[in-house]
Amino acid sequence: MDRGTVGSASRGRLHVGVRHHGASAVVTAAGELDHHTAELLRESLDSCADDGYVRLIVDCSQLEFMDSTGLNVLLGARLKVEAEGGGVHLAAMQPMVARVFEITGADAVFTVHDTVDAALAAG
Repeated sequence: MDRGTVGSASRGRLHVGVRHHGASAVVTAAGELDHHTAELLRESLDSCADDGYVRLIVDCSQLEFMDSTGLNVLLGARLKVEAEGGGVHLAAMQPMVARVFEITGADAVFTVHDTVDAALAAG
C-alpha cells in the first residue's frame, strides 16, 4: 500500500523524501550527497529502520553526485537493516553515481535495480 510521501527534508544541495510501500520504505535522494549533506540521508535511513522498515529502497534517479561519505552512509544503513534480516536496495543509479560503486567494489554488496518499480516488484 502506498501511503504517499511521509516526509521530506532539504539540506544545502540535497533533498531527501521518504514514502512507504507496504513493508518497504523508498528513500529518494536528489542533488549532491557529500560530506556536507550526508547526515540528512543518514537521519532518514535511520528513521525508517527505527520505524521497523528493514527493506529500504534508495531511489538514486535524481542523485547527481555522491562521494565516499555518501557511500559510507549507505553501507552503514545496510549493516543496520541486515542485522534485522532486511536489506538496502539501490534503484535507478545515474552513471556518475554507479561509477563510485564500481570503483570501490560496493556494487557487489548491494542489490541494484534499474528502476524503483523493479525494486518494489522484487520485494
